[in-house]
Amino acid sequence: MNLFPLMQQRTAASGPIRVGVIGAGKFASMFLTQAVNSDNIHVVGVADINVPKAKGALERTGWPAERYAAATLDEAVRTGGTAVIDSSDALITHPAIEVILEITGNPLVGTYHAVTAIDNGKHVVMVNVEADCMVGPILQRRAQAAGVIYTMAYGDQPALICEMVDWCRTVGFTPVAAGKGTKYLPEYNYSTPDTVWNYYGFTDEQLASGDYNPKMFNSFLDGTKSAIEMAAVANGTGLIPQDEGLNFTPAGVDDLSTLIIPKANGGTLSRSGTVEIVSSLNRDGTDVFRDLRWGVYVTFEAQTDYAVQCFAEYGVKTDPSGRFGELYRPYHMIGLELGVSIAAAVLRNEATGAPTGFRGDVVTTAKKDLKVGETLDGEGGYTVFGKLAPAATSLATGALPLGLAHGAKLIRDVPKDRTVSWDDVELDETQFAVRIRRQLEAEFRAEHAALAV
Repeated sequence: MNLFPLMQQRTAASGPIRVGVIGAGKFASMFLTQAVNSDNIHVVGVADINVPKAKGALERTGWPAERYAAATLDEAVRTGGTAVIDSSDALITHPAIEVILEITGNPLVGTYHAVTAIDNGKHVVMVNVEADCMVGPILQRRAQAAGVIYTMAYGDQPALICEMVDWCRTVGFTPVAAGKGTKYLPEYNYSTPDTVWNYYGFTDEQLASGDYNPKMFNSFLDGTKSAIEMAAVANGTGLIPQDEGLNFTPAGVDDLSTLIIPKANGGTLSRSGTVEIVSSLNRDGTDVFRDLRWGVYVTFEAQTDYAVQCFAEYGVKTDPSGRFGELYRPYHMIGLELGVSIAAAVLRNEATGAPTGFRGDVVTTAKKDLKVGETLDGEGGYTVFGKLAPAATSLATGALPLGLAHGAKLIRDVPKDRTVSWDDVELDETQFAVRIRRQLEAEFRAEHAALAV
């Protein structure tokens, strides 16, 4: 509870924390609008392949033009300003920068950025959950060996969920399930960038702001982003996905402790100690009462009868037995809260959530009947969506991780709703992200095999 005083002390002693931002989309914009008034964080540079877009993000989020007029990173360091550049490598390798924020959302380039930043001695705040769920466990080990922090982004839901699970265990409860809310119906699995705005109901004025990427928003709608985030939570907490993945159970905040518990106790889960998404829509399309669409939650079990008594005495929302409780946060503020991760990494040498193993994976699943010769278009596109699976299942079946599905060419037909495997596609095995993923699979396949003996 003392991060802000630590930031003030750091600024007084040696200046603000020096940060480099890669990617200038919506999440970055939310961080930048907080950073513009921060005395304790210096955004040295913003790197984006579209420099005008990046400058537009700074202007839109309240930055005076003179603040980002620095021509080079060296000038930005010297003057306290910000340089807007198109070279992520220049940002990553600059000696003055302490923390890299990877916010591209692209798992292929994100993997490269994270590895390169770690190898250059930078802390990495991995906003790019797409890359984290694909190769995060290897990146965390690499960072640990290098003596730097690899961390989830506080404010984004995975980090907040990990925090709630940690709270549970710290105070002595057993976490039963943890997750978030979202808007979901089964038909959304097959949504495309052409249909996504109709489902969301955004206005033309909203879309004209430049913050809305149809593929990204479609990945939230078709269940892919939920799978990605829950894989990250599983890898960061030790919770194991259900064999069936995610059920997207319709549940409001008053129902969590009754519904999001094991079936044996009257709930919907096929196992305890797992991750689950709750939908803000009933299956008939009506709104769930007091939904958790923007929030996160954990359900937990008391370990003693006296704790059950205390639940009753202090108004804890429970199931009818009184043994299963719940805690939720009704909303999250995404990039607006990112300063917590930056400060924790630099000043406490701590991550706000990070992989501790490989337990959840996102497997590529056909949105339609796919034919030989077709090229997959990855997350949020027209051809595939992501489903959550236990990592052991993904490894055993040779499932293609969703992060590698963009640009992969099919060499076999794949029916609708079937998992796409490595053997179904042609991939460039020399590609950097493919090599890192192969390393992860080899390392953790051996670990899973050892555990099974």
